[in-house]
Amino acid sequence: MAKKKYKKNKGLAALGRKSRYTKALDEIVYKLCLLNLIDKDIVDVLGISEATFTNWKAKYPSLLAFIKKGKDQADAEVAKALFHRACGYSHPDVHISNYQGEITITEITKHYPPDTAAAFIWLKNRAGWKDKIEHTLKPDDMLSDEERENLRTILRERQQPLRLVKGA
Repeated sequence: MAKKKYKKNKGLAALGRKSRYTKALDEIVYKLCLLNLIDKDIVDVLGISEATFTNWKAKYPSLLAFIKKGKDQADAEVAKALFHRACGYSHPDVHISNYQGEITITEITKHYPPDTAAAFIWLKNRAGWKDKIEHTLKPDDMLSDEERENLRTILRERQQPLRLVKGA
């Protein structure tokens, strides 16, 4: 049996299967990211493995750019909604009522008051607030030797029992 000859210029890449990646997938993946799908969900929709998707992200910069753009836009929408919830907002709406068989449609404005929990989440994530502050300074680090000795003297005096003075 004769050996198969491969062209030297193509190398090992010519031996594998042709990639299923096309430029049209960029837009599809972008829309999936807007729906807040994570990579695991995206590969399920595309019918590929996570390893293939990871390889595509490394090999095709346009795909990676569309993923980043979609996820950033989805995150921005969530941040916008959280901001409105934290500050309070109003929007036009309609109220539909039925009184004695007559349907009435009234235009109204709905008001939503500020939500302190949403404000806290916003400040924690966007402004760098923390639940707990770690203090690393010790009181001794802030005082000079003279101030430290004066403080010790005052504390010793306060530990002495109080003396009652008659006639005062």
